[in-house]
Amino acid sequence: MPRSDLKLRLTLRIAAIAALCFAMSAAYLLYDADRSARARIDRVAALAAGALELQQSKMQWIRTDTPRFPDLQTVATTAMEPGLCIAYRPAGGDILQRACSGTESHQSAAPPVFTALYRTLFDPGRETAHAVHARGKVIGEAVAWLDPTTLIVQIWHALSRLLAAMLATLLVLCVLVYLALARALRPTRLIRAGLERIAANDLSARLPPFDLAELSAVRDVFNRLAEDLERTTAERNALTHRLISVQDDERKRLARELHDEFGQNLTAIRALAASIGQTATRQCPALLPECDSIARTSTAMMETLRGALFRLRPPDVEELGLAASLEGLISSWNGRSGARTRFEGRFDGDLDRIAVDVGADLYRIAQEAITNVAKHADASLVVLRLAMRKDEIALNVEDDGHVPDDAVAGSGMGLLGMRERVAMRGGRLSIRSSASGTTLHAVIPIVATKTLQENAA
Repeated sequence: MPRSDLKLRLTLRIAAIAALCFAMSAAYLLYDADRSARARIDRVAALAAGALELQQSKMQWIRTDTPRFPDLQTVATTAMEPGLCIAYRPAGGDILQRACSGTESHQSAAPPVFTALYRTLFDPGRETAHAVHARGKVIGEAVAWLDPTTLIVQIWHALSRLLAAMLATLLVLCVLVYLALARALRPTRLIRAGLERIAANDLSARLPPFDLAELSAVRDVFNRLAEDLERTTAERNALTHRLISVQDDERKRLARELHDEFGQNLTAIRALAASIGQTATRQCPALLPECDSIARTSTAMMETLRGALFRLRPPDVEELGLAASLEGLISSWNGRSGARTRFEGRFDGDLDRIAVDVGADLYRIAQEAITNVAKHADASLVVLRLAMRKDEIALNVEDDGHVPDDAVAGSGMGLLGMRERVAMRGGRLSIRSSASGTTLHAVIPIVATKTLQENAA
């Protein structure tokens, strides 16, 4: 029973041990019953031998013409019991007289299996003999035995009553043991609930004191590990928050420098190309294709720079709102991909209640997820869903494409960044891939968000 609970397993083991003890008791009962039967037969045989010797003595002192020897009726009236037989057998001869008692008619027969087992283990029909002496010599012997069927029936009825009592005792014992174990192991439910809370990132879970010393030791270790994990996670989240803030600041600085330096240089190149084109029109028309090529190249570089600036420095979520920023992201990807991939956004709930810093993280997660899909998945439809629920914010990015294994390995840093942002907010992130596409699911608790904001303040 590899998956049975501890209460049932211990109860069954105790029941097996108790059943073994009862079986040994039943075996001893059989042995003791057979020994007692042998002792009774031996006493009856000795009593019969003494009575016959007394009859011989009376015959010597009282001369009578009609001697009555052997006379077993005097012994039969006092010592006989159901199934018992006594007899006199002279020396070297056959039985002269026999007295047997009948069986009890109301007793039912023993089961054939028990009868065969008892006959195999014991010899219920064996007789016991005691010598009869007269004038200093042995003249015969008194013999006694029990009818095997009657003896087996008697022992079976005694054993059946004992087995019925043992079975009732075993059932009561199992129930009491199971209830006692259920009460003793009740704290394990609290331990399991605490572990489930830890697995759900509720690091404030603590176990109460227990009565059992073993469970108290488990409780101390659990609470100590939970405290260490909570402290380590808080330090890790603070460090992650700091690193992400530094990363975002560096992206803003880089975007500003690209815009101010590289963008102005590209604008100057376009202006010079236009001026050269005007001069070439009057003086050297052969240079016009080169001027147009320079203008087109600078224009393409400007578009590329604009996309890079948009990815480095997203729109201000505080001013536009998260929903508007995501709609702008989706529109830019629809314009960039043409008709090859369609991007859709679906929003539910009061998204204005989302804090600014959380909205910025959600935007970054959605931006990274859509970028990975656009680059690697070769999807025809990408759906972004953002829902504001009672106690959490859920972000889903679904596509109908297929991501190659090497592409997944190459996007490890982006996935790591998404996981860090979600972990920093106390949420959870999961990615499920199938033949129909890939789904990214991120959940950020609202309570955890408020707590982080208060800690930052």
